Amino acid sequence: MKSQDTPFEGGPMDGRVLPVLLGPTGHPPKTYRIPVPDAAGGPPTVLVYRRTPRGHGRLGLVRGWKYVHDPEGLGDADRLRWPWSRPRRDNTPHGKPDDPTG
Repeated sequence: MKSQDTPFEGGPMDGRVLPVLLGPTGHPPKTYRIPVPDAAGGPPTVLVYRRTPRGHGRLGLVRGWKYVHDPEGLGDADRLRWPWSRPRRDNTPHGKPDDPTG
């Protein structure tokens, strides 16, 4: 498999460059999770980094990728993948709006 040296910005990994495995499209993964073990033996802390473009060329093509620290650790969890897979945040029945007449 191919790998690419990818820089990290922000968080504990700031300034480091790690080789990241590339996917079948030649891009690194959209999120990179790094588990950090707890010194007291508790559950590990997971650092989340999001992939962003490093720069753009003359034609608008991406010149490379970098990872930026996501302090809230959401990664892609807040992204909408398909309209029907979005979690419902209200208590209305699926597909039926509230009845104003009561």
